[in-house]
Amino acid sequence: MNFLKTLMAVLVGLILYTGIMFFVLLGFISIATKEEEVKVKENSVLKLNLNRPILERAIDDPFGIPFFSIPIESTSGLVELKRAISNAKDDPRIKGIYLEAPFVITGFGKLEELRKAIEDFKTSGKFVIAYSDFYTEGGYYISTIADEIYVNPIGIFEFNGLSAEITFYKEMLAKLEVDPVIFRVGDYKSAVEPFLRSNMSEENREQYKSFINSIYAEIINKMAESRRISPQVLRQMSDDLEIRLVLNAKERGLVDDLIYQDQVFDIIRDKIGITDDKEINFISANRYHKSIKSKYSQNKIAVIVASGEIVMGRGEQDMVGAEVFVKEIRQAKDNNRIKAIVLRINSPGGNYIASDILWREIKQAAKIKPVIASLSDYAASGGYYLAMACDTIVSDYSTITGSIGVFRIQFTIQDFLKNKLGITSDRVNTGNYSDMNSVLRPMTDAERQIIQNEVDEVYEVFVSKAAEGRGLSEDSIRKIAGGRVWTGAQALENGLVDLLGNFEDAVKLAAQIAGVENDYSIVYYPEQKSLLEEILYEMGNEAEVKFLKQEMGILYPYVEQLKKLEYLQGIQARMPAELTIY
Repeated sequence: MNFLKTLMAVLVGLILYTGIMFFVLLGFISIATKEEEVKVKENSVLKLNLNRPILERAIDDPFGIPFFSIPIESTSGLVELKRAISNAKDDPRIKGIYLEAPFVITGFGKLEELRKAIEDFKTSGKFVIAYSDFYTEGGYYISTIADEIYVNPIGIFEFNGLSAEITFYKEMLAKLEVDPVIFRVGDYKSAVEPFLRSNMSEENREQYKSFINSIYAEIINKMAESRRISPQVLRQMSDDLEIRLVLNAKERGLVDDLIYQDQVFDIIRDKIGITDDKEINFISANRYHKSIKSKYSQNKIAVIVASGEIVMGRGEQDMVGAEVFVKEIRQAKDNNRIKAIVLRINSPGGNYIASDILWREIKQAAKIKPVIASLSDYAASGGYYLAMACDTIVSDYSTITGSIGVFRIQFTIQDFLKNKLGITSDRVNTGNYSDMNSVLRPMTDAERQIIQNEVDEVYEVFVSKAAEGRGLSEDSIRKIAGGRVWTGAQALENGLVDLLGNFEDAVKLAAQIAGVENDYSIVYYPEQKSLLEEILYEMGNEAEVKFLKQEMGILYPYVEQLKKLEYLQGIQARMPAELTIY
């Protein structure tokens, strides 16, 4: 009896403690999320630390550190970074930029936009200095826009070109006795290859080589221009792995010197005119962004950020849920203060029906006001489906886009259940095809043909809508469709986009067409989640992630990809496979 009393007392105590700590947490959040007045000191230096994931918009973490062991991942937002750089250009308190980009976690589309922003900053005459203990290809690429590049004397310098990698699951499925049934249109619609093959098809290898070489050629040209080295010489250094040590990088002119960070800080002190014993007034881009006053105008340009996989319903975090985005597009269309819409797309595609629902809403909005597409790292398949509904498509040269094609995948798990788990099934039907979507038996040839016909019909709709949107014949679209992906530069040559440019170019074009180029402000949709919502999301998600990481170790990334199979229901308009470029 005493034991039960003690147990109950402990349980009540734990409940009370948990409740009190929750409300304390809410109190801290309430204080932290109040508008903080950031004071920028004179003679400051803007610090750009790009060693973290770069999203379209940052998740605001006012603490800057994990809070109560709740990991809110530290991220940078492209919008916030570019706005900070742009404002710093004309801010007399900011004397220059200190750039750290050792390991950049983002696509080359975002990197190019940041690079252009820094290039524009330099027209002010202010300095840009880059330093790192090591450089990857992407980190070095953006750092080449700096006036001076320094690296740790015993650091690491990667200069060996780009690689695109795909993970294949065919042999794993065979071991599990799971049979994938694939329906697709086009030789290049290779999103299903990981389930059918153990390596790339020749068609897929061809398209990957094409777009990765297109991206790298542009990168080499820009690095060569910044470092005053011929593109041919740079390419040879990369192809032949001539830069194996940081000393090689200095000898060949890729960096200016091999020094430590404290020595770099001495160089910055000299540039801003302070003595060696004084601290440099560094201010992070995140904090500096909070000091910038938003421009106000009654004329609004709505920027709808469509980032992530396209899914039915509301979707999860970092997804384009059709239900949510239909609402956002309609509100922007019906709001008289919003004079134009910029659809910022960073999506590899996803569910075909969801893509088509959003296509319809974008077309309806375009009847009322200008709608401009701005393509980020990806706007492929379903992502391109959204773009082709817009009046004008603005793409970066390295955007991965196109992939006009569809597929459907269904798994038969009968043998897995029977042979691995000892589970069998049986059924009765009212018609010959009542159970054609069952995963518990193989499909018949007749059923396969029915679904393939459905996929073929959907592909024809995709082609016809692409032809309508681009003002091209359907035969012209078919020649560049078939699921093939292109870079933005290649897409421009093929007529899939209208012009090469960045996000600012798209916004300026939207304002110009709407006739408000001299008086407008920007509003972003959807609204970002509050810090409390982010924390609660992380609390619910972290336990599962932590358990999987602990149990699976280095296999965790592959488990994550397999979990995405739940979103492959129905016909998909999705780019080829899980693409990793490094």
